[in-house]
Order: sequence, then structure tokens, then C-alpha cells
Amino acid sequence: MSEIVVSRNKLAVFGSLAVACLLSASAALGADPAIVETKAKQALIVDGETGAVLFEKDPDTRFRPASLAKLMTMEVVFEAIESGRLSPTQEFPVSEHAWRTGGAPSGTSTMFAKLNSSVSVEALIRGTIVQAANDAAIVLAEGMAGSEEAFAGLMNQTAQTLGLTHSTFVNPTGLPAEGQAVTARDLVRLARHIQAEHGQFYGIYAEPSFEWNKIFQRNRNPLLTMNIGATGMGTGYTEAAGYSIIGVTEREGRTTFIALGGLESIKDRTEEARRLLDWSNTAFRRKQLFAAGDAVGAATVFGGGQAEVKLLTREAVVAYVPQDRPDRVTARVRYAGPLRAPIAAGQQVGEIEVRIDDKVSIAQPLFAAESVEQGTFAARALDAAQELAFGWIRSL
Repeated sequence: MSEIVVSRNKLAVFGSLAVACLLSASAALGADPAIVETKAKQALIVDGETGAVLFEKDPDTRFRPASLAKLMTMEVVFEAIESGRLSPTQEFPVSEHAWRTGGAPSGTSTMFAKLNSSVSVEALIRGTIVQAANDAAIVLAEGMAGSEEAFAGLMNQTAQTLGLTHSTFVNPTGLPAEGQAVTARDLVRLARHIQAEHGQFYGIYAEPSFEWNKIFQRNRNPLLTMNIGATGMGTGYTEAAGYSIIGVTEREGRTTFIALGGLESIKDRTEEARRLLDWSNTAFRRKQLFAAGDAVGAATVFGGGQAEVKLLTREAVVAYVPQDRPDRVTARVRYAGPLRAPIAAGQQVGEIEVRIDDKVSIAQPLFAAESVEQGTFAARALDAAQELAFGWIRSL
């Protein structure tokens, strides 16, 4: 089955491929299961290997991050250490602002750092991660940038670099502040980056407890005690936004990321996270659709020595196929077309989208399999006539 779908921005969609190989490779389980729902206002579940979206609910809706903002605080700190600008043994002083705003007098999550004491960066990292300590985050911000405001500037610069386009940070703690907001999609992108790029620090997210100033506190992530392969990352709560969580599990060779926001209680947060993680790990089967270098389609060429060019993927295209209905998966080759000659071999000219229930699960770039030189004058004239006849379709 083929079709051409044309959008107003002239992005042509060619070859809507029902991935028939999935029908025989993945056995249906019978009756359709109940539609997956969640009490969370925002939700996103992503496969760690491919970035495939397994479930989403308003993932681009902004909400207040609470302590989940500390993931970005740690990203800034980790990058500074790994670039040599900061040392884990370096010590920073506990200012009165840090002590009152995030320490013992604040009534918020704290590592109980003493006023006017000095604490090592290594201990502050553990306080921030394991105890969600606001005083630790503020001490790090002041020590690195001079103030919370200046450090927030570093957070936002890093967010832009990582492609977190819908999130804004105002302080390193996540304490309520005007304008501070994140999205589930941005948080999962950040969590995947930390897990992949900061291996020497990521293990701290799974540490069960941390003691400072003779006060013992357990890790606040409820997933760590569930025997579900949890390895991170954190929780949050504000009265306005409710309860939230970022979770990471590794089970049977699969890494899964989950972000939930807008839940009404700790109980709801814990139960929903576990239920959705269990569902995501049993409801999908990993399937390689195309090997690296496979031709997945062809694109029409305007003004070339040939009418079309094959499109290749450089990396294997892997999808997570619903166990119950593999026919819910389709693939589309997308490119702005027709392509105009000349085209160089290996030039990126489009992408393949794998969709579940017509929602994009993964997208990967596609490249021209060969060079296409400009055609003869007569061939280009014929193409021009076709463009004149059919070009109006792409302007709709």
C-alpha cells in the first residue's frame, strides 16, 4: 500500500509502509488489552537503547519540577568536574542564605550542613542526589557561580545545548519560583544524557542512603526497593504541580526511562510508576526492521539523470513492537520532495519514521545511496513540465 501525504510546509511523505514483516515475526496475543491509562497528568516512557517512545501523555506540557530540577544542577556539576574546572575534593562554604533557604531552618529536604562549615563537592553531590538536599544544591551553586541566579544561567545554557527547548530553570533546587518549568520529554532527554555520559557519577543515583552531620537519610526514590532493576533517578513535589518522578530500570537487557508528573499522592506516584514500568517491559517486543545500510525506500528526483534515488539507513532501525497488535506499527519515509539534482552519495535527504498508532515512536535519518548528476536539458524540461502540472498539490 502506497500513498502520498503532503503538508502545507511542502514536506512530502512517500511510501507509507505497513511493516508486513512484523505481522509474522511478532505473534498476536488475542483480544486487545485495555487502553493504557494513567493518573499522571504528564507521562512519558522511552526505551533507553533506541529512544523509542512506548507511551506518552502530554509530554510537552510544562510543569514545576520541584527537586527534579536537581538533575540539571548535577549535569552542570558533572560536566565541570569532567572538564577539569571543578574537583570532587574541593570544598565550598555553607552560607547563611544556603543554610536558611535549604538547610535545617527551611523545613525542606536538607543534608543538615552546618552554617559556616565547609563541605566537599563529593559530599554535596551525594547530598543533592540521595537526600534531594536543597542546602547542598545551593552551596554548589554559590561555590561554582557566586549565586543561585548566576548558576541558573549555567543551567539554562546547558539545557539549550542538550536540546531541552521547553524547560526553564530559575534556581538549582527546584523550590517554587516564577518561570521555573520543565516537561516530561525534556526530563527524559536529560536523564538519558546523564546515564550515558556521566557513568562515573550515575551510580550515586542508586545508593540507598547517605549520612551527613550524624544524620542518616535514605534515598527518596521508591523504585530502588522494588526489585525491578531500578538504577535512578529522583522524585519531586510541589503543592501546585503535585508529585513527580523520573525513573530508570534495567531488566532483561532493556533500559527504560519513565517520567511522571501531576500525581496527587506519594502512593499514586509509586504505584503508577511501577505499574507503567511493568507494562512497558512486557507489552513490547524488540524487533530490528532494517539492518544498517539497508535501502528502505526511494525518493523522486527533479532535474536529474535518473528519476529516483534509493534511501539508506546508516544504523539499524530497531522498533519496540506491541505484543498484542504488531499491525499497529507502520513506517514512513519522509523527505522534502522532489529532491533536486545534483545529489551527492551519502547526503542526508530524509528520514524514516516508525509509528505506533500513528504516533512517532522513533525517527532516523536517511541518506542517498548514490550520486545523481543533473540530467540533460530535455530531461530537466520534462521534469519542469511535471512540476508545473503537479506542483500545486504541494502548496495545499
